[in-house]
Parts: sequence; structure tokens; C-alpha cells
Amino acid sequence: MLRTHRAVLEDPSGGSGPRAAPLRVGTRSPHACPRGGPSPAPHSPAPRAAGAERAGTQIAAVAKATASRVSMAAAGTAPTSAASGKAEAEAIEKELLEDYRFGRQQLIEIWGHACAVAVTKAFPLPSLPRKQPTVLVVCGPAQNGAIGLVCARHLRIFDYEPTIFYPKRSLDPLYRDFTTQCEKMDIPFLSYLPTEVQLINDAYNAVVDAVLGAEAELGEGRGPCAGILATLKHVRIPIVSLDVPSGWDVEAGSSGGISPDVLVSLMAPKQCARRFLGRQHFVAGRFVPYDVQKKFELNPPEYPGTECVVALSAPQ
Repeated sequence: MLRTHRAVLEDPSGGSGPRAAPLRVGTRSPHACPRGGPSPAPHSPAPRAAGAERAGTQIAAVAKATASRVSMAAAGTAPTSAASGKAEAEAIEKELLEDYRFGRQQLIEIWGHACAVAVTKAFPLPSLPRKQPTVLVVCGPAQNGAIGLVCARHLRIFDYEPTIFYPKRSLDPLYRDFTTQCEKMDIPFLSYLPTEVQLINDAYNAVVDAVLGAEAELGEGRGPCAGILATLKHVRIPIVSLDVPSGWDVEAGSSGGISPDVLVSLMAPKQCARRFLGRQHFVAGRFVPYDVQKKFELNPPEYPGTECVVALSAPQ
């Protein structure tokens, strides 16, 4: 029989008395939380400059090719400015939705599944430092957060133990469906994110950053998400960012955002990926139809076998 533990965390809101938070370890109960056990080994990422140099040629080939073609691909409606990676991503997604009749739910499902696969490749179960395969998935209110919800669900299917922090739930019926699916699979949701980062370091093997994505506006990281980003900047366990690291500008790169160890680019690397110095960079774009790849000159990397993601840099 699985054992259920509870850990009492101090309520950061200053309420009267301790408050229990469901930090998940080794059980499907939404009320389970870890207590005791060995602390994870301090996270010491491999030298980042070398990994970035190896991946630089591939990233540049894709990112540079997508930087100055918006006007050609979007029938003259795009801005004349080059390096408009956000506009390019929106144009590709618009074409998939309108011309190829992909559904929003279908795209989010494809991306979320691919992100979960990337997590399993970056952190295989046997390699995790903690006995329990715990992963914290932090979700924002927009599309990137929905992708995080799907990622968490697939991680559960892959025998990981995800816990979700989703503080600002969207009223979008589609996103509510994704939330229900996670709840039905007994994936616990944290009521608040501990500000004492050591609690996060001790409870989880990695954090999935699905807070802000390519759709985020510049400066959004200084709004309601500022507290979340401030906490994530100080965690010592690895962070996996989905598409665009939270707090980064899509084109310019980091402007005080987090520093992820793993980046999963959706469809194609964004311009900011040139400044990524983490140890692994995955691309999840195999599903993009060939004609769309050709029209936007995505120049995708070669995907081995039947893989839905490909690593641009070898594991360190």
C-alpha cells in the first residue's frame, strides 16, 4: 500500500497558523506531500558555453531563416521589420488553424505531449536524484499554461509524479477541460508556491516552466507573474522552459528572466533561443506539414526514427 505523508508549510500570506500544501511524493493522493528523505545533490549544470557553441549552428540556421520572411509568408500583412519571431510564430499557427484545419485542442495536445517526451529524454527516470520521480509544473493563464497542463498529464502516464501550480486558472472552456483531465488523473495542484525555495529543491527533481510563452507581451513578467519568476530564479534544481523561457523577450532574449537548463522550442526555435546557454535544447516541430515548413523556410532538423522531438545539442 502506498504511504501518504503531509508536510506543513508556513502560510506565506501571513495567515494564522500553518497551512498544508500537497507536495507530491510517491502517491496518487492529491493530499500527499514529502517529508524527510535525502536531499538532492546540488544541481551543477555542465559548462554552458560549450553546449551552446555546439548547438549554435543549428539554432542559427533555423532562427535566422525565420527572422525576415514574415512579409513573404503572410501575404504582405506582416510588419516590415526583420527578426519578428513572435509575428512569424503567430503566422505559422494561424496557417495551421485556418488553412490546415488543425484545432486549438489538437495543437496544444501535440505540443504538450512533445514537451513531456523532451522531459523524459532530459531526465530519464533512472537518472533522477530523488527516489520519487517528482516534477513541479508551473502553469500560467494563457496557452503556454495549457501546454503545461497537457505536459503534466503525459508525464503522469510516463510514470513521473507531477504536481501542478496553476494560480490563475483560465475561464476558457478548453483550458478548463485540460485542468479536469489532470484532476481526474489524481495529479495534485498546489494552493500556493512556497517562497522558501529549499522546500522546492527538496521535494522535486525538476521544474517545468509553462508560465509565459511566445504569446506573452513584453513586461508581462513584471506583473502578476513576478513573484513566481522571482522564486524560480533561485531554485537549484533544473528548469525546463516551454518554447520561450518566462521573462524573456521573444526576439531579444533574457531581460531578467529565468535561466533554464533545458529549452523545448515549439515548431521552430524563436529568436531568443540564440541566447540560450542551457545544457539541452529540443525542437518539437515534426508535425508541421512539409508545405508549411517550405513556405516559412523553417529548415527543420532531421528527426530520428519516429521521434516527435530532436535535441539540437548533445546531453552534457
